[in-house]
Amino acid sequence: MKPLLQIFILMMLSVSAFADGDISFRASAPSSVEAGGKFRVQFTVNTQNVSNFSAPDFKGFDVIYGPSTSSQSSFQIINGHTSQSSSIVYTFVLMGNDPGTYTIGSASIQVDGKTVKSKPVQVRVLPGGAGGSSSGGGYSGNSRTNHSSPSSSSSSGPNISSKDLFMTATASRTNVHEQEAILLTYKIYTLVDLTQMDGKLPTLDGFQIQEIPLPRNKEFTVEQYNGRNYRTVVWSQYLLFPQKSGNLTIPSIPYEGLVLTRNRNIDPIEAFFNGQSGYTETKRKIATPALTIHVSPLPNKPAEFSGAVGKFSLSSSISTKEVDANDAVTLKIEVKGSGNMKLIATPQVKFPKDFETYDAKVNDKFQLTKSGLAGTKEFEYLFVPRHAGTYEIPATEFIYFDTDARSYKTLKTEGYTLKVNKGKGGSGQSVSNYSGQQQEIQQLNQDIRFIKKGDVALHRRGDTFFGTWKYMLAYLLPVLLFVLLMFLGRKRMKTNANVALSRGKKANKVALKRLKTSKKLLDEHDTGKFFDEVLRALWGYVGDKFNMSQESLNKEYIEQSLKSRQVPDEYIQQFMKVLNDCEFARYAPGDVNENMGNVYNSAMDAISKMEDNL
Repeated sequence: MKPLLQIFILMMLSVSAFADGDISFRASAPSSVEAGGKFRVQFTVNTQNVSNFSAPDFKGFDVIYGPSTSSQSSFQIINGHTSQSSSIVYTFVLMGNDPGTYTIGSASIQVDGKTVKSKPVQVRVLPGGAGGSSSGGGYSGNSRTNHSSPSSSSSSGPNISSKDLFMTATASRTNVHEQEAILLTYKIYTLVDLTQMDGKLPTLDGFQIQEIPLPRNKEFTVEQYNGRNYRTVVWSQYLLFPQKSGNLTIPSIPYEGLVLTRNRNIDPIEAFFNGQSGYTETKRKIATPALTIHVSPLPNKPAEFSGAVGKFSLSSSISTKEVDANDAVTLKIEVKGSGNMKLIATPQVKFPKDFETYDAKVNDKFQLTKSGLAGTKEFEYLFVPRHAGTYEIPATEFIYFDTDARSYKTLKTEGYTLKVNKGKGGSGQSVSNYSGQQQEIQQLNQDIRFIKKGDVALHRRGDTFFGTWKYMLAYLLPVLLFVLLMFLGRKRMKTNANVALSRGKKANKVALKRLKTSKKLLDEHDTGKFFDEVLRALWGYVGDKFNMSQESLNKEYIEQSLKSRQVPDEYIQQFMKVLNDCEFARYAPGDVNENMGNVYNSAMDAISKMEDNL
């Protein structure tokens, strides 16, 4: 029960913590609709502890349905942290009849005894149907916006014209200076059921391009264009930074759309019962219009021009104004604004020559917006004063081109006075001239070195290690050592590969090891284990020495094998006698310790003689 109680307490704490948070009550509706068309208005509150919802007066609209209430909640525990979210959505379906712009007022709701209201939203009702004639192409009358004419499009479907589906290309500016940001927008206008569109912006000569991320799921809205109501959506947007002056062209881009059209040759009822579709997919090729951007060169650039174009502000800070010699100090300069922030050069700070300086660290904290790169760019300078004294760090200038004023602006940071105290251990002494004033230390040419003091080892001219017999031996010895190791290694590998030979060489070693164990058993007067260990040593020696299997180990076969290898008869008889004595000794009458001692000595002597002979 305890785990369930803990989870319940956590849920209650999560709910109470959530209830104490900020309450959000918002309204959402399309910005424009077509007269006679239905649309939804939703009011969403991010808690379920609500009551007394009051809808606004939908003046200018007919309420077709509503309110419909839906709620959702979620609870999760991740790494011991609990979180909960819940919401209630009130949905209305409305219809606008008369063209115009209407305001949907605020809805209200009670949350914990408090009244919360949503913000009003505006909805524009466009005339229904065609609403008027359309020129269908050519110049739109806007110096910065064009749409493709009928001649620039080709249709694979006979019923889809360039007035039914086209794209516009819009540049936020057509007369700019170098490095001034341009927002390029491609927008789709359609009267047909468009399901897919393929195409992308090619590489543009003279521009630096950055694509603005847009939602993957495109949502169409209604917009009136040349007297007709179109479903429209922004397909793609790019931020362009012109890198050179002159008339730069953004070429026409070919796109291919997939349109779903009704097949009039198929009866819908017959298609339904036969499992067929009453629609066909038609490919439609369209092309965006080309745009020309006039780029003016920047006026005469000042010598300290930073390369920044846009709107900026400047600030600076220093980590300390008093420091010990040889301690590090940090100076930060921050450029804030919007424009071509990636191309801003590092400001040059005029540090005193007595300071040891390092390359500035650059921190980019900007993001892509429709007006350019906006945010801050921070330059962090690390320097170390080496000598005591009082130093002046002069103000740093930052010159940029103001796109609004069309002129250069100069910003300056604050100047700083840095007091450097004497460091520990006598370091950081000031260097003063005869007048008592501090003199800056400068590093002159480095071709003159300090005079070396102390003993100097001299060598005869031409007396070098290169080319001597020691030099040649230093090369030859590693080669000889490598060859020797290779030879020994290969020999050992061959020996190990011969199992029988390897087993025979280790026979005496294994037997002596077992006899050593039997000696311990002898000292412990363990009769049974002693005789077993001695027999194991004798049988094991013969089996390993002559590579015999356990099945073939018997006295007759051992005696024949020893004779075939020309072992003297006296050694064979002695070895066989030790085997017999060992088997008989455990049951023999008399002194057991004496019998064990005799067997051990006989086994050692027999194995030693056999090994010497073989």
